[in-house]
Amino acid sequence: MRDRAGKTPIWQAIAASLRSDLAEGRYAPGDKLPTEAALAERFGVNRHTVRHGISALVADGLIRTRRGAGAFVSATPTDYPIGKRVRFHENLIAAGRRPEKRVLDVEQRTTTAGEAHALKIAPGERVCVYHGLSLADGQPIAVFESVFPAVRLGGIADALAQTSSVTEALRAVGVLDYTRASTRLTAVRATAMQALHLLVAEGDPLLRSSSVNVDQDTRPVEYGRTWFAGDRVTLTLEE
Repeated sequence: MRDRAGKTPIWQAIAASLRSDLAEGRYAPGDKLPTEAALAERFGVNRHTVRHGISALVADGLIRTRRGAGAFVSATPTDYPIGKRVRFHENLIAAGRRPEKRVLDVEQRTTTAGEAHALKIAPGERVCVYHGLSLADGQPIAVFESVFPAVRLGGIADALAQTSSVTEALRAVGVLDYTRASTRLTAVRATAMQALHLLVAEGDPLLRSSSVNVDQDTRPVEYGRTWFAGDRVTLTLEE
């Protein structure tokens, strides 16, 4: 609607200006927009008017907002195949994205009952646990936890200290190839820590993948759980 003077409402003009910024590539998918305060100063209006303009872009699917974090340019979800040969770097490169992994922590501890069952080891046996963050084009798409049988894979902790790649670490301890034996997908809500790493709000929907990888002799070598940001990844099933 236009006002009585026939002028475009300010919030619509703000929305149009931001659409132009997006179309011209000033902000890339995943980028955070300036704060409401900064935009209010730029356009010479109050924050309520800015919020109204941003809401129009949210309705169009161009922008997403996260409580306490701000407004971000919506990104096209990354296709991520789930099959017998799941390789993070290969999957993202095939999707035209730049892969990156960040190590959050590597620890050694005794196994839980569920981990022991998945890895087919004795309860209380030592395991090496790799916590990490997966990114595509610099944007976080998943947090993960990989659990390895430390006795069966002697030296795995040292190998993980040298590389962020699970494939390279397994190769360093003699596992030249591995395949996915099982995958279980579950919808969950983001915890506070997961939300912090993924730049989402606590309670936002995530997709959790629980899987077991085995070596050439079908012995479990990795029990992994990955929490994917629901709006950034499209999981596809492959035979």
